[in-house]
Amino acid sequence: MANTSSAKKAIRVAARKTVINLRHKRSYKEARKAVLDAVVAKDKKEATSLLPKAYKEIDKAAKTKVIHKNTAARYKSGLTKRVNALA
Repeated sequence: MANTSSAKKAIRVAARKTVINLRHKRSYKEARKAVLDAVVAKDKKEATSLLPKAYKEIDKAAKTKVIHKNTAARYKSGLTKRVNALA
């Protein structure tokens, strides 16, 4: 257990940030999965409409450093390739 007040505060801050990071992680994964489900169902219209939301969530996760920016770029590129392949 932490002894100093600064160490106790660090524990509180880490707990708050963990919750926020998990929320960002969950949201980008759900958005990504929604697009992939639409691709599997071969529904180009739905996949195309879900793509901007997925981009937004992935960019948010990258901006807050939940995922690396190159990982975000890879996810976005992969989603776009799959949606475009439905044509």
